[in-house]
Amino acid sequence: MPMDIRSFRPADEPAVVALWSACGLIRPWNDPCKDIQRKLAVHDSGFLVGTVNERVIASVMAGYEGHRGWINYLAVDPIHQRNGYGRQMMLAAERFLTAAGCPKVALLLRAENAGVKSFYQKLGYAADDVICLGKRFERDDAVFAEQRNAADEVDPICWTVGGPV
Repeated sequence: MPMDIRSFRPADEPAVVALWSACGLIRPWNDPCKDIQRKLAVHDSGFLVGTVNERVIASVMAGYEGHRGWINYLAVDPIHQRNGYGRQMMLAAERFLTAAGCPKVALLLRAENAGVKSFYQKLGYAADDVICLGKRFERDDAVFAEQRNAADEVDPICWTVGGPV
């Protein structure tokens, strides 16, 4: 069946969240609705959905910050996988990024999702010789908020104009 690719619309949110859930992309520390709102608040283009008979079956978030493009939330409904839809979504995301002047694109794979590595390799992606470091400023689950509040109470940092006191 042919798939149509278009920009995300706010009415797509429930279907996209269900898709991400079906694909195992949701984690407790990333509320998918908040991730969608964050994307739309920063730059609403590059958030694409694939539809078959007007039903959302695929998604991808592409972004470009002036140095490198990023791919997030590539998902294809499990019953529609292995039909070329993931490739179509990636090509659409790459077209968006190249049109924006992006010279390079990157994506991150969770270690437990290493099975998808061959999919990306077939599209020309290769491992870069880098180490990915991260620092979370916000977590969407309540456990993190409680831990952060407790840490703030135990080890407060006081700041003045000149720096930490």
